Amino acid sequence: MTQVVVVTGAASGIGAAVARHFAGLGARVVVADIDEAGGAAVAEEVGGLFVRCDTTGEEDNRALIDTAVQTYGGLDLVHLNAGIGDGGGFGEDDYDTRRQHRVLAVNLHGVMFGLHAALPALAAHGGGSLLVTSSMAGVGAAPFDPVYAATKYGVIGLVRSLAPAWQEKGVRINALCPGFVRTPILSPEAVAYLVGEGYALAEPAEIAASAAGIAAGEETGQAYVLQAGRAPEPVAFPRLDLARTHA
Repeated sequence: MTQVVVVTGAASGIGAAVARHFAGLGARVVVADIDEAGGAAVAEEVGGLFVRCDTTGEEDNRALIDTAVQTYGGLDLVHLNAGIGDGGGFGEDDYDTRRQHRVLAVNLHGVMFGLHAALPALAAHGGGSLLVTSSMAGVGAAPFDPVYAATKYGVIGLVRSLAPAWQEKGVRINALCPGFVRTPILSPEAVAYLVGEGYALAEPAEIAASAAGIAAGEETGQAYVLQAGRAPEPVAFPRLDLARTHA
């Protein structure tokens, strides 16, 4: 049976690589992005459908999922991948609430809107998989962009909190936490610095292959660290037992 796959932020980087990977597996791919030229080009390349989608808008998210279902009859996988960085810092010179709100709108609220639109559609089609792109910044520390890190921690909290209830409806939800990847979110100067410091940079196609493997698995509520040359590593979260009072 041919899979139907929706990918946001798919005009470039990881999203474009995911679209290409699934198209190569024979899937019908819906490419979603605010970048109309880039998104349309990727959709044409993979023989898919382009839908302009500003993920910060609830209506755009609903329209994206509705279009995919109406065009192809259902959904099997949704990858909420759209994201941005540069939320600023907390010093006198780099604290900017407008930048903060933009990063929060795309990375956190946009994911919430996407989850709200996609989860019922996946369940209605008999179940499926939902991936959310977080980051290693969501399980570690990112002093260079603390607002970005906060949103990526938030995404993992959403995934872990929603997974149990939606598992009962046949939908698996997992987070991807890539390390450094050669995508447009890294400037050429940043790439040069990272390479010079000896950091390994993954290619988007490598992340896409890992994403496909995770989507095909049976796990849910997990966060997987994805780094160059390594297999996906599930994050070992501590088990917390709530204290109880006893009479």
